[in-house]
Amino acid sequence: MRKRQLLFIRDVLIYTFTAFGGPQGHIAILLREFVEKRRYITEQELMELNALAQILPGPSSTQTLVGIAWKVGGLRLAIITFLIWICPSAVIMGIAAISYKMFLTHAKFNEILRFVQPIAVGIVAYATYTFAVKFLKTKVTTMLAIGALIATLILQNAYAFPILVLLGGIISSALETQPQENELRVSLFANVNPNKVFYFIGILLAFAALGAIINQTSPFSLPIRLFENFYRNGILIFGGGQVLVPLMYTEFVEVKHYLGASEFLSGFALQQALPGPTFSFTSFIGSMTLGNKGFGLWGQVLGSVIAVIGINLPGLILILFIVPFWEDLKKITRIRNSLSGISAVAVGFMATALILLTRPFGANWLAYGLMIGTFALLYFTKIKTPVVIVIGVILGLIF
Repeated sequence: MRKRQLLFIRDVLIYTFTAFGGPQGHIAILLREFVEKRRYITEQELMELNALAQILPGPSSTQTLVGIAWKVGGLRLAIITFLIWICPSAVIMGIAAISYKMFLTHAKFNEILRFVQPIAVGIVAYATYTFAVKFLKTKVTTMLAIGALIATLILQNAYAFPILVLLGGIISSALETQPQENELRVSLFANVNPNKVFYFIGILLAFAALGAIINQTSPFSLPIRLFENFYRNGILIFGGGQVLVPLMYTEFVEVKHYLGASEFLSGFALQQALPGPTFSFTSFIGSMTLGNKGFGLWGQVLGSVIAVIGINLPGLILILFIVPFWEDLKKITRIRNSLSGISAVAVGFMATALILLTRPFGANWLAYGLMIGTFALLYFTKIKTPVVIVIGVILGLIF
């Protein structure tokens, strides 16, 4: 491995432990450290990679970083970079889930978290608002968001998500794209390796079939179905970690009851206080799921690993698959135009999650006040999310 690649790995390690603030904060650090300071890629290349990550489903920050690594050192460096980036926060979240189960019976533990949970809902409210301002700029996108909100509130079914995402993309692409580009589309897909497409779709279908075939009383059934759940969500999530949370909450808490609302919010709050990818939150969900189903300590470890691999694998496959012919892909306006509809539907999902997350508050006006206060802090000040979470923990310790 060349000296430049070793230096890149060192910089990725530093980045992993200092990257707070979600995708927006991550891209700012990448611009400063990887473009302006080290010149691994140009600013234009960084912006194009980030745009590609926004178009693709999966973890946008992870895909952008892996794309940079691929440009610097090829496939091997991209895989090493992915592991360095994802493992620390995923391990911490897995340990947090195991610890949560251990300390759940301690009244003081729940007392400390009682302020953190509504603060986490406030963070979701702020993310929903910022996404709505950014993406709902036309009547079409606004109607798509409202339609997604109503549909998910009524259906509350995990399989409603892929249908709505597909419909949103088709509608916006059809309304915003002029009839053209047939020749370009042919030239693009002439570069597609059908084997890679088969691997991508085949993994999902294989685990979905296994989950259906294996008797649900078997100890192997839930881990297999859990992988399928996370892999499927990894295909569906456009917009990064902000969209991940509402999707996970609706499916795993509201629909499947794998974990409780308080458990979910406690894990989300902790993840917001950590550097690294938001998708590491799935480590907590996977571990809690198998822990709640009686799989024990090693079952929780298995759940954590399943979740992290499942949710990240589609995005990793896609970014490594598409980067080589991104120059052709970004010229296709039909693909670009579908993004506005997909993003609008994602805003609807986020609004649904916000409504469902506030339901357990009941008549607890303090919880509503903390949620609104969190939103106001994030909107009117430059205070970062980790600081807000720490404030919540301190309030729980004092009062």
